[in-house]
Amino acid sequence: MIENETIKHQLNHRAIRAFKDQTLSEEQLTTLYEVARHTATSMFMQQFSILHITDEEKRKQIRKQMGNDDGRLHTMDIFFQAFQDTMLAVQNVINAAESMGLGIVPLGTVNDDPKAMLKVLDLPELTYPALGLQVGVPDQEPQLKPRLPLEFTTFENEYPRDFEVSELKDYDEIVQTYYDLRDANRRIDSFTNQINGKKLNTHQNKRDDIVEAIHSQGLALDFN
Repeated sequence: MIENETIKHQLNHRAIRAFKDQTLSEEQLTTLYEVARHTATSMFMQQFSILHITDEEKRKQIRKQMGNDDGRLHTMDIFFQAFQDTMLAVQNVINAAESMGLGIVPLGTVNDDPKAMLKVLDLPELTYPALGLQVGVPDQEPQLKPRLPLEFTTFENEYPRDFEVSELKDYDEIVQTYYDLRDANRRIDSFTNQINGKKLNTHQNKRDDIVEAIHSQGLALDFN
């Protein structure tokens, strides 16, 4: 087995449930935010965000909600837990692969035609292809794709509600420059144009069958 410092840390992973009464430094928080910010993103939509809960009363309320699991295999609750486990496992494999100098690309396209994919994989009940992952020896060295600034993805205790699209003007210019440098023959497009274009236009495709496909596997049956 290959060993390096990254893999050693991963193999030594344990869930920590007791913590010192010590606040993380701004440098630690920013490092964690930046790592999250550079995670792979499907269709460059960058749909995740981080809400850092520092308010003690909110923390108390959250703690009251934790630990309630009655093991109902066919419910959305259990499916969502399994989905979370899968995403964590995929990211762990990505970290290890990249530490070995390998290249990766997550394949959200496994759900482009979910019913067909279930047939191809011949999956038994209570299983579902949440995400694919291609791993191999890199044959290219692409530029880093610019991610949304932290001010648009990381918040404390509450989400802002007074956001204006015009605030993304500087980021739009960065994205346009990225595409211009990557491929001079490619149509130059901004981030706001991409998320406001055909990606989210009202139209039907086979991805709309995802819920039906999940149900056909006996999963999340209480979700309509």
